[in-house]
Amino acid sequence: MRLLILSDIHANVDAFDAVLAAAPRDTWDRAVVLGDLVGYGAEPNAVIERVLSLDPLAVIRGNHDKAACHLAEATDFNHVARAAAVWTAQTLTAEHRMYLERLPQGPMTLDETLEICHGAPFDEDHYIFDGGDASRALDAASRPLCLFGHTHLPVVYRRTALGDGGFTPQAETEFTVKLSPDTRYLINPGSVGQPRDGDPRAAFAIYNSDAMAIRLCRVEYPVEQAQRRIFDAGLPPSLAHRLAVGR
Repeated sequence: MRLLILSDIHANVDAFDAVLAAAPRDTWDRAVVLGDLVGYGAEPNAVIERVLSLDPLAVIRGNHDKAACHLAEATDFNHVARAAAVWTAQTLTAEHRMYLERLPQGPMTLDETLEICHGAPFDEDHYIFDGGDASRALDAASRPLCLFGHTHLPVVYRRTALGDGGFTPQAETEFTVKLSPDTRYLINPGSVGQPRDGDPRAAFAIYNSDAMAIRLCRVEYPVEQAQRRIFDAGLPPSLAHRLAVGR
């Protein structure tokens, strides 16, 4: 099975379209979305429509999805994220708001080897930023491979007989992680719609369970167009500016 892995699209339809063009339909079997379809960007309805058109194998909710349909308060958001959540809630169609309301929370087990979550397997809203958080997540994970999002940072954590470790993948367009049967993995594919690792290109991954490999990929997209949508929508300008620097 070849899975297209998407996370943190954040209503950035231009980045999403670039990812779908870079990963044509004959290169994967099913799609999996790790949460935060909306928030920050200016096209929440268009992004949800595209997700639905993929007939995804699994979609779990993120914290911005919950805030947009009032399943959670945005009290812990900064003022920019809170403004975007309010705007998103007002902009969503009734049908799409209901879709977000019905998204399941993670973690979710997909098969005997794969589990997905938005933040961490022990808490859907927890950020995994360092080795300590990663070790706690690896303790909680129920499968050898756990895919997560939320931080917008591509990273690979591993647990072997020698202990836990991790690294940030570095590649021009893609980096392939060969999965070992005697190793447990916690992998973040990065963000489609709002990368925060200093690389403005959209991030995604393709997991091949037969080949025991996951490709972490980057693709350029028309950032200026996504910025223009944000300006035109009256969203906070900083949400547009950060796209150009990947922060």
